Amino acid sequence: MSYQEKVFVVVNPTLDRQVALDRALITSQLMSPRPEICVFVAVDSNTVNLDARNPSIYRDTDWFEQKIHKPLRDAGLKYRIEVSWSNDWQGSIMASAKHFGATRIMIRAGKPIKSSRFIFAESKWELLKEANCPVVLVRDEAKPQRKVVLAAVNFQASRINQEILNKNILERGMKLAESYDADFHVVNAYIDSLLYPDRGRLAKHTGLEQSKTHVVKGYTDEVISKVSKQIDADVVIIGTLGQTGLTKTRRGNTAERVISALDVDVVVVNSEY
Repeated sequence: MSYQEKVFVVVNPTLDRQVALDRALITSQLMSPRPEICVFVAVDSNTVNLDARNPSIYRDTDWFEQKIHKPLRDAGLKYRIEVSWSNDWQGSIMASAKHFGATRIMIRAGKPIKSSRFIFAESKWELLKEANCPVVLVRDEAKPQRKVVLAAVNFQASRINQEILNKNILERGMKLAESYDADFHVVNAYIDSLLYPDRGRLAKHTGLEQSKTHVVKGYTDEVISKVSKQIDADVVIIGTLGQTGLTKTRRGNTAERVISALDVDVVVVNSEY
């Protein structure tokens, strides 16, 4: 029996265009069997004006019919809709996604803000760090195609959780490239020449030819952005280490700089699954 994905799509009802749902519909046409979809409608109070005078916080049944029900029915997909009233946006997403058995979460990222080091509200960052399945950040203007997939790894690191993260990133990237019949590339940035990544080890773990493995000196965000543009990547897979205890509250500076530097869809995985 073939594996069926369960795609969890987060919808912000204050927006007219739902790019995460649009991307889920495009992606579903390439999956066999077709995925089951859960559309989760919720408002992040940290990023949305909830004043009663804001007309965008009111939605009627016609909006739900035209923006959610109709496109899903037209695509012939099995789906469900959940509406959350919780003021804990991130927590409600994680609880519902876990109950649904989500294999990926899709959510709008918005346009990159390259002048700012941090581009996410804390609630969204917590979601990226703690989700127990990959999170796909969908850009408003990103290309719908998936012809080139780029995975960013760190093979000079020796910590066990980083090795697990590298493995998860490569597995997700290879699976994504295979499902789209896309070219698969890997990038590894480094700063210290004494810690130059082992190309042979990288080739062994990826099975890729040298032209598709990019080992480049420089800061991680700058290298990944540069290589992404060079190969015209449609989606980039990056990792963030799942954290607990006191480190759980620390923001992942490198991951956020990478996301901010890219203008394509980004898949975020962590070392916890």
